[in-house]
Amino acid sequence: MRAARLIKMVLLLQSRPAMTAAELARELEVSERTVTRDAQALSEAGVPVYAERGRAGGYRLIGGYRTRLTGLARGEAEALFLSGVPGALREMGLEDAASAARLKVSAALLPSLRDASRTAAQRFHLDAPSWFREPETPELLPAVADAVWDDRRVAARYRRGEEEVVRELEPYGLVLKAGVWYLCARVARVAAGGGSFRVYRIDRFTAVEAGGERFERDGDFDLPAFWAERAEEFARSILRAEVVVRLSADGVRRLPHVVDAPAAREALEAAGAPDAEGWVTVTLPVESEEVAHEQLRGLGPEVEVLAPAALRGRFARDAGRLAGLYGG
Repeated sequence: MRAARLIKMVLLLQSRPAMTAAELARELEVSERTVTRDAQALSEAGVPVYAERGRAGGYRLIGGYRTRLTGLARGEAEALFLSGVPGALREMGLEDAASAARLKVSAALLPSLRDASRTAAQRFHLDAPSWFREPETPELLPAVADAVWDDRRVAARYRRGEEEVVRELEPYGLVLKAGVWYLCARVARVAAGGGSFRVYRIDRFTAVEAGGERFERDGDFDLPAFWAERAEEFARSILRAEVVVRLSADGVRRLPHVVDAPAAREALEAAGAPDAEGWVTVTLPVESEEVAHEQLRGLGPEVEVLAPAALRGRFARDAGRLAGLYGG
């Protein structure tokens, strides 16, 4: 542990002209007294760490000293490519690896380029969770992430409805969608349905145990393409009902923002010409009558439900209640 901290201290000093004891203590997550002892240990080991006292003092490397401890380990290199999603790194337990990788890259850069990570961070930040939702990190996410990085089979218990199932999985990749973590995995061939790729919500795992056996990845597997295909399949699979509605010009414009956007676009493309009042009649696939009621209410008076009759009745009752509230 101390050796790793000393290396990190050298890399920090190599990437900056000078650092105060307080700054080093904050970066290394130790006390200033520990920083002093570590600087002395480095000096005794031949690393030219120089300490300047006073208000403008601090620690610096002298004589143009440069360490050769800049080679990236595999885990650090992989984490570096995810460094634009700090929240995801933290949840997967990869924050330390990414920090070490950034330091090594910074130490290897020319002095004029060493502020690149800071300037990039000031210009781009990814906030993955959706609004008005407190993200929760699944307890078993770090264990699943370790298995993904290491290509290790896992024995997993998974909640499916009211029951729990046991699966032996080959974890291929993780996806963070609107604050929810998913695992894309291939079911081990020894199990029922073995060899097929499936998607699992990680917050529904109740137990995950990685075995000692590594699996051989399918070289043709493309995680982004697989996810896009499954996401589209899922979106279409839940649209099991249809409603017929009339939309004003404003309703046509706003429809993709209140219902499934691809379904809305397809329905509008298949619609006929506007009627004499400029309204368009469309047949829209929806998840259910209840969901359609919640979604289409967002269009207010810009939509008229024509069918089914039960849904039209719901909107008629809504209109009656609104008239009662505002009619006076």
